[in-house]
Formats: sequence, C-alpha cells, structure tokens
Amino acid sequence: MNPLDFTRQLDGLTRRQFVQGAAATAAAFAIPAWAQEAAQPAENAPELAVAIIGVGSQGGNLLNNCLKIPGIRFVAVCDIWPYWLERYKKLLKRYDMDVNTYVDYQDMLAKEKNIDAVIVATPDWVHAEQTNACLKAGKHVYCEKEMSNTLEGAASMVKAARETGKLLQIGHQRRSNPRYWHALKLIGKDKILGRITHFYGQWNRVELLKRDWPQKYELDADTLSRYGYGNMRELRNWRWYRKYSGGPICDLGSHQIDVFNWVLQTQPKAVLASGGVDYYGKPATIEPGQEDYYESEWYDNIMSIYEYQIPEGTVRGFYQVLNTTSNGGFYETFMGDQGTLTISEDKRKGYFFRELKADKKDWEEESETKTVDGQETFELKIGETLTPDGSKDPESQKLLDETKKPEHQLHLENFFNAVRTGTPLSCPPEIGYETAVSVMKVNDAVAAGKKLEFSPSEFKV
Repeated sequence: MNPLDFTRQLDGLTRRQFVQGAAATAAAFAIPAWAQEAAQPAENAPELAVAIIGVGSQGGNLLNNCLKIPGIRFVAVCDIWPYWLERYKKLLKRYDMDVNTYVDYQDMLAKEKNIDAVIVATPDWVHAEQTNACLKAGKHVYCEKEMSNTLEGAASMVKAARETGKLLQIGHQRRSNPRYWHALKLIGKDKILGRITHFYGQWNRVELLKRDWPQKYELDADTLSRYGYGNMRELRNWRWYRKYSGGPICDLGSHQIDVFNWVLQTQPKAVLASGGVDYYGKPATIEPGQEDYYESEWYDNIMSIYEYQIPEGTVRGFYQVLNTTSNGGFYETFMGDQGTLTISEDKRKGYFFRELKADKKDWEEESETKTVDGQETFELKIGETLTPDGSKDPESQKLLDETKKPEHQLHLENFFNAVRTGTPLSCPPEIGYETAVSVMKVNDAVAAGKKLEFSPSEFKV
C-alpha cells in the first residue's frame, strides 16, 4: 500500500471488535501493512553500511538512534568541524565500529564505495547539494528536514531521487510515529471530530537557541570561507541566518505544518502571516555578555493563519513559533463540530474532548479521563486491548511496544527497512516538498504583508 494513501483506507474491524479493555480515546489502531513491516527490524536483518554527513546536535541525535537499530554499521563520519569528528569516532569505537572520518563529503563518496545509505544532517542550505551527490553516487539517503532553504533546492532533490531510483526519506519523523497513526484513525475512520472546522499549533521556547564552541576547536578563517561561513558564530548558529536556513518557521514549524497537511489530506489554499525581530533586535545599548544575541536575521516570533479546502468545506488554522516564552511547549490541536483532539510528540500531551451535543462513544466507560482547562477529556494513550474472545491482541501489543521507542528511531527504522525490503517510506521526497512549499510561503507572506494564495501546481515537481 502507498503510505500516502493509507489513511484513506483504514477499514477493518468495528469498534466493538477492536476494544474490550482500557485504551484511552478508543484503543487499538489497526497498523497498516506497510507500517507493520517497516516498524520491526529483524534481529538477523542484513547489515547495512551507513555514513553520516553532519554530526552536530541533530546528526548526533540520529546517530545515537541508529545505534539502537539491529544491523546498522557506521563506516564513515563526515563533518567540517574536527570537534564533532573526534567525538563521534570515539563513540563509535565503543560500539566496535572503527569509522573513517572525512571533512569533505565528496572525498568520502569517492573513497567509500560500499556505503549502502547516507544520513544527511548538515545545515539546510547544503542539504540539496549533498543529498543529490549521494543519490547520484548510488546511495540511499535519509535527509533531515527542512529539505532545503530554497524550493529550487528541494525540487532538485525530488528529481534526483526519481532519476537515480534511490530512496530518499525526509526527516518529518511524526509520519512514523504510532501515536499519530492512532490519531489519524480516530479522526479519519472513526470521525471523532465530526466535520473538522479549525486547527491550532505552536512551538514555544523561552529563548533564541544559541550555541557556543570550545576556543581550541575554532576553525581558521580560510577553512570557514571554503565551506561558506563567515565566522564560527555563523557555523554554530546557522539557523539565525537567511543564507543558511528558512528561519523558525522551517526549523520548528515545518514538523507541525506537515501534520496539518497530513491530517487534512490536502495542501493549504492560502496563508497570512506576521513576524519580526521584536525581542532580539539590536537595542541602543547592549548589556555586557549579550552581544551575540543580536545577530539573528530571522524572526524571533512568527504567527500564521492558514486556509484549507476539504470536501466538507473551509478549514482555518493558526500556527505560531515564539522564542520568548515556553508557555504550552509544542502540540497540535484539531477541532470539529463533534469534538477536539490534541496531540504532540510530547507523550504527556494527548487527549480528546467530546462536545456535549455529540453522541457518547461506546468506549468512553473504558477509557481514562483527565481534566484539561476545566473540561473532562479522554487521554490519547495506546494501551493493551483484548480481542473479542478476551485474549491479548498481538497487534495492539506491537503498537504499544513501538510507542516506547524514540520518535527518530521509528523514522530511521522505516527508512532502513525500506532499503532492505522495499517497504514504502513514511515521508518520501514528494511529501517533503509539499511541506516545504506550505512552510516557506509563510516567510513570503510576512515580507509581503498580505495574504498569499497557493496554486495547486506549486506543490508538484
């Protein structure tokens, strides 16, 4: 089954057949066939030779998640900063992986002929260049989101994957998360929201992310210039600069705007947005020690209003990223005339609120409840369920086991199993491109100071 279509084909057993025990908000989710195969790497899975380009904060996170997956052996690590190379060469040595290290990814591709797959986790502006080179060298690629900081770069990645026939997974890891599969079933098949009318999402954090560096590992000006950076601050805080990133709406918002497209099963029609450098803008006088906070070229806050058209009518939604408060953290909420569902990668956030006018669900008596903002809600948890004869449901248990894994591990498992067995990717490049178009238009709307329309052709490559 094509993973892009699976939420449209969630048929199967009735609610009564699915649920006979505790399993908040409904209970077991029938895992699509492609997901069942991709979710569980076999202990005796064929070993894959893997390389990684970029082992900063996110690259290191992906590498550590790979170490939990059977049959993954790193053979090469590439990064322009020796600090990271030394750190991860030592780490991998402890796992009996004696890797070769490279500063230049082209040198790595020329020498490492037996690589099966490459993870690209460098700053956004070089994703397209590096991903396309790896695909053309015959390697499968897992590339972190955002695909690129330009739509031209993102489109070139879609084309390179098609032309080479190699797999390209984009790092929207929610698409491999069982909690989200479960939520999609509740919304799409069980219609717990009724007609969806609105949505809301946010990612708030209390300050602008700032990364320093050990002075003894500072790169010289010539090396920085060779790889496109003006100084170490640009290298370490590349997300602040327009040359290297798409700003907070791409860095953080991309994950959640992708979920809006996924749940609504379409792309946006229009977007209106406002944002600015309102807090971290350079003041007349700068407090000692705060000089570095006033270089960001991207907005420290951004707010957007999206419009979607679904068969039932218009859906409007609000999304924001704030870098001055952590209030509420990050989550997505979908509202309909029958109820509201909130979900997040944060496992503490997940619940369903039923409108009083809506019919009571037959599973409500068996589900755990919690009070949120003075309202009784049903917790969105995936628990053990029973089959109609009272025995444990193996599919429910499998799903429960999957939810205990880190989110990035699940997405990487989907990628590696696709490489081994041909199971569909959770987030192929066409989906990543649709999300990039949806997200980058927000920056355009801020600059234009008006609502911007999307053309359906914009989402196609």
